[in-house]
Amino acid sequence: MNQRDEEEFAEYFAAKRDFARRTAYLLCGDWHRADDLAQTAFVALHRRWRKIRDRAATDAYLRKTLVRAAIDESRRPWRRERQVEELPEAPAGERVDDRVATRQDLLDGLRRVPPRQRAVLVLRYFEGLDVSGVAKALGCSEGTVKSQTARGLANLRDELGEEVDTHG
Repeated sequence: MNQRDEEEFAEYFAAKRDFARRTAYLLCGDWHRADDLAQTAFVALHRRWRKIRDRAATDAYLRKTLVRAAIDESRRPWRRERQVEELPEAPAGERVDDRVATRQDLLDGLRRVPPRQRAVLVLRYFEGLDVSGVAKALGCSEGTVKSQTARGLANLRDELGEEVDTHG
């Protein structure tokens, strides 16, 4: 890359590194892994920087790269969940709304949603993309986004162990 391209990339990186790290954290639920995912996404972006004609689409490319890296990372054998003989019991009758609901409850529940559904939920509800924007970012149809959203919300409700109002 020439000097001008390097300077443009450096400016973009400085402006977007917190955004990428925060999005990566929402996708994986771990700040250390989020750093790795953001780094992976920026390295991929740097490799293609000269080939990006539409600079307005750079955020979408970065977002798509983050999602793909998170999904790929979740498929690695050492990241798979381990099964146990008995599930830990929740306190009898306790629901999320019976105690102080925290952001951590939501993030913990989100972490247990399958990666593709988690990506759709993060892009829709945390990044504020509409259905067509998520479809474009993930390279799938709008119908797939809608079904993954519905399944992801249902899984999140199950993980939180309660009826959660997701329509408002």
